[in-house]
Amino acid sequence: MTPSLLGQFDLEHLPILLIIGFALFAGGLGARLFQRLRIPQVVGYIVIGLLLGRSGAGLVGVEAIESLRLFNFFALGVIGFMIGGELRLDVFRRYGKQFMIILLSEGLTAFLLVFLLVWPLAWVLTGQWAMSLALGLVLGAIASATAPAATVDVLWEYKTRGPLTTAVFAIVALDDGLALMLYGIAGSIAKQLIGSDTGSLAETMGRTAYELFGAVVLGALAGWLLNLLLRIARDHDKALTFILGALAIVIGLSITAEVDIILAAMALGMTLVNLVPRRSRETFQIVERFAPPIYVLFFVIVGARLSVHEMQTWMWVLAGAYVVGRTGGKMLGAYLGARWGRAGQAVRQYLGLCLFSQAGVAIGLAILASTSFPAEIGNAVIMIVTATTFLVQIVGPPCVKIAVTKAGEVGLNVTREDLIESYTVADVMNAQPECFAEDDTFEAIMLALSNTDATTYPVVDAEKRLLGVITIQHLKAGLGSKGLGSLLVAYDLMEPVIDSAEPTMPLREALTRMSEQDLDFLPVVIPAPAEEPAHPPKLAGLMERRRVERRLTREVIRRQESAADREQSQLIRDAILKQRETTK
Repeated sequence: MTPSLLGQFDLEHLPILLIIGFALFAGGLGARLFQRLRIPQVVGYIVIGLLLGRSGAGLVGVEAIESLRLFNFFALGVIGFMIGGELRLDVFRRYGKQFMIILLSEGLTAFLLVFLLVWPLAWVLTGQWAMSLALGLVLGAIASATAPAATVDVLWEYKTRGPLTTAVFAIVALDDGLALMLYGIAGSIAKQLIGSDTGSLAETMGRTAYELFGAVVLGALAGWLLNLLLRIARDHDKALTFILGALAIVIGLSITAEVDIILAAMALGMTLVNLVPRRSRETFQIVERFAPPIYVLFFVIVGARLSVHEMQTWMWVLAGAYVVGRTGGKMLGAYLGARWGRAGQAVRQYLGLCLFSQAGVAIGLAILASTSFPAEIGNAVIMIVTATTFLVQIVGPPCVKIAVTKAGEVGLNVTREDLIESYTVADVMNAQPECFAEDDTFEAIMLALSNTDATTYPVVDAEKRLLGVITIQHLKAGLGSKGLGSLLVAYDLMEPVIDSAEPTMPLREALTRMSEQDLDFLPVVIPAPAEEPAHPPKLAGLMERRRVERRLTREVIRRQESAADREQSQLIRDAILKQRETTK
């Protein structure tokens, strides 16, 4: 191999498509491994990114990360769009006041605790009063941000639904706006303290208001236009084209107009889901099917970006204080806000555990601080935020899983397709089907039929080995003439088994077999031992299409009703508390 060809395989200059392909493949394997360990898949993506990136093998270097910057913006837009699809106005009408109380409580408490820990500690370590105060203000403001991507990915992975899930979606959606406002105020005060202020507080607040309201207006207008286009587009291909086009336009305009990307995409999704609640459901399902590779690559890049090699000792001490203050602030603030807002017990106890993750907005504000503050502050901010992001992105998703599991909301938002993917044949088969012995008479069979609503009956021998099946259609052969019933037995009426399934077979595979062969049933069998290959397999059960469909429908309804009961209980509780207040 020539030197020029060897140079092409330099880790720092690998083709970007090769890096993308490798990241997707490795991220998928990492997610699979961590799911087997009962850890959310997003942790696997980030860990793979760490191993491939600046803190590991260096396969995904600075150049590759910079080249994928536009992709990161697009991924944030997709995530924001999907979050917006969960924000229905009827929910905000019911819980809007509660959500705002919780938002202000958890955000401001995290800000105050980080500020009160970092400021005096930095003063002791550096001896610079003004710089330490400015650093405390900036880090406190950044601490209020919560990364929606990793948190929401866990909720989607575990199909959660209920009061806690609703609260998490609302808080992580609104947290970005609060963090931007706090950073605008704190950053302006910090610049005045160190003498590098270039504008008034009013100008800073005006800029922040423009970023927030401009994003909402842009997303809402795009959502209205997208709804008009989707009325025309009926097939999935055209709908997907319009959706991705609208997202790309919103993201591009957000970058050009310098407004918040996630908030604009959220406004797009929220507008669409509230304009046409039923028709928009298919729109979000289309994006959901398209999105998994985007999530994988996004989180792998998040992990690859993290690097903490250059941090000084005093920065590590402040990073520890930042983590303690932010974690304590989020948990205490969420609990107090839920209590003051009269939220349910699950929200009070577990919401704080769902707010640990930080990434996009926090890192974005840290980069902004590194360019707008002197190097001694800017470098410290970006190093501390990067180091702590490494920790909370690993710890945050498992904490979300613990919270929604303890709240009993896992698996309440499943669809029929979700159940099919998660079930095996053993989960839906009739383990005790009505069977006939091979010598049962026609009259005995007809008598047994009057006591059951089954349409398929296995025929077995004395050891319950499957010999064949009898269906209602085949029984018509014995109804022709008087007295024939005394001559026919089950062995005469049965037909050979066309196909069968084993209890451990995935339900998806069994249903596919039935569809391909136009079968209404599949006997479920245990194969004969290897030493007795000629013997028929033992019957374990019977899987009938109509019974499976009934079982799936009942289970979906049961889980939806369970989630609805939780939400209804919350509404009743709120009404009782409100009545008590009015009667005092």
